[in-house]
Amino acid sequence: MTHQHADPEPTLTPPTKTSSSGFAPLRQTVFAVLWAATVLGNTGSFMRDVASSWLVTDLSASPAAVSLIQAAGTLPIFLLAIPAGVLSDILDRRKFLIAIQLLLASVSISLMILSYSGMLTISLLVGLTFVGGIGAALMGPTWQAIVPELVPKKDIKSAVALNSLGINIARSIGPAAGGLLLAAFGAALTYGVDVISYVFVVSALLWWPRAKDADDALSERFMGAFRAGLRYTRASRPLHIVLMRAAVFFIFSSAVWAMLPLVARNLLGGDAGFYGILLGAVGAGAILGAIVMPQLRERFDSDALLLGSAIITAIVMASLALAPPQWLAILVLLLLGGAWITALTTFNGAAQSILPNWVRGRALAVYLTVFNGAMTAGSLGWGAIAQEIGVPIALLVSGAGLLIVALVLHRIKLPSGDADLVPSNHWPEPLVAEPVEHDRGPVLILIEYRIARESRGAFLDALTRLSEERRRDGAYGWGMTEDSADPEKIVEWFMVESWAEHLRQHRRVSKADADLQQEVVRYHIGPDKPVVRHFLTIEHRHRHRSGTR
Repeated sequence: MTHQHADPEPTLTPPTKTSSSGFAPLRQTVFAVLWAATVLGNTGSFMRDVASSWLVTDLSASPAAVSLIQAAGTLPIFLLAIPAGVLSDILDRRKFLIAIQLLLASVSISLMILSYSGMLTISLLVGLTFVGGIGAALMGPTWQAIVPELVPKKDIKSAVALNSLGINIARSIGPAAGGLLLAAFGAALTYGVDVISYVFVVSALLWWPRAKDADDALSERFMGAFRAGLRYTRASRPLHIVLMRAAVFFIFSSAVWAMLPLVARNLLGGDAGFYGILLGAVGAGAILGAIVMPQLRERFDSDALLLGSAIITAIVMASLALAPPQWLAILVLLLLGGAWITALTTFNGAAQSILPNWVRGRALAVYLTVFNGAMTAGSLGWGAIAQEIGVPIALLVSGAGLLIVALVLHRIKLPSGDADLVPSNHWPEPLVAEPVEHDRGPVLILIEYRIARESRGAFLDALTRLSEERRRDGAYGWGMTEDSADPEKIVEWFMVESWAEHLRQHRRVSKADADLQQEVVRYHIGPDKPVVRHFLTIEHRHRHRSGTR
């Protein structure tokens, strides 16, 4: 497994009780084995990350070089998260995960050999970190997607929460253990321990008796699924709010992650072991934050939790800039861990709550893209700024910026996520004179309404709101027209790229969308329901069959 120190876990609400409900997923043998293996794997990955982050300070004292390691790990996730989300839906997930683990193991083996032989350079370290980021990009959406396969539906939230807890257990153990191994035995042995951790993860995946994916005539292909995910993201205003607020938060807060190795060495006078302890303190703080999260959510809404996280993170940055005693720095990073996990779970929970299942992996991949893009840009930017004005001033500037934007954006509320996104399945099958090939398209859908003049304004407002749903579920063009001879006759039209995509559109309409459609239909005054027609593009072979030229 691999996780950057700041990776967002797919967390809704963390487990806080030892009740049967919170730990019920561990009763499922497959989930328990994979969960234990991932804890070991993530522990090894955090040990590797500590070795790489500290080793770069031996190879170069430049803040820009240090921040480049952070950027090299997050940039591939920024570039590849969306394609990875698509692949997680169309490939055998178990085989895909095994291949990714083997790729990541090869990265650690290479780091181990190069560091042992003394041939490791900044360029090689950055390059291998980049390859590790590719593995992380491919793995993230896939690992999230397998959770519903491992536990009953009623235990999914508890399983997601346990995954978050497992990552934070690894975060609290891995950096400290990695720092101690690094100080005592060197980087090669530290990388070697990470290699061993992949043995457990691959063995667990090979043991997993996963059933083969069922064949589905409407299964999506890569490019079609890719375009559908982008269309949904482009049309979902609630998702835009989550992405915008997350991007701004992580751009400013990334400074503390990018410069923490230099803070530990130059400002606090610590060694590799102390750096590992600092990262372990962040992990321990995250676990404590996860424990108190339910109580916090009962007292504060999501926007208040985000504001509190930003304030605490800004205070931590300012405190580190003042070069506090080492013991105080450890306590301060405990606070950072709690604030960080609060922000991650709040953003991720907001995204999870507004996404239907059919596009969840791809839309969460977009969230990962924004997160890692913000972390990458922030790491490079703050590293360059620190190069010019020094690490302490850069931390103070980033902390002040985070506080200001948090106060400004507090007015833009996160979506509540209370809409019912379960498929309604209320659209009837389209009428066809003969079977239609799935790849035939594009398809034009016309819906004819009759609207009284006095209801026209309200109807058009409702229909405009409905257009967002049409675009989210697959339409790439939408509009409304009126009959020049009969203004009470209004036609809504939208275009879908293929017949198969329109049939998928039938499956995607949620109960919340159905309620909005019912509001639109309520204005229709005809004796019958609105008339729906489907028009197919006439291809050359169809013109030839009909005898036309």
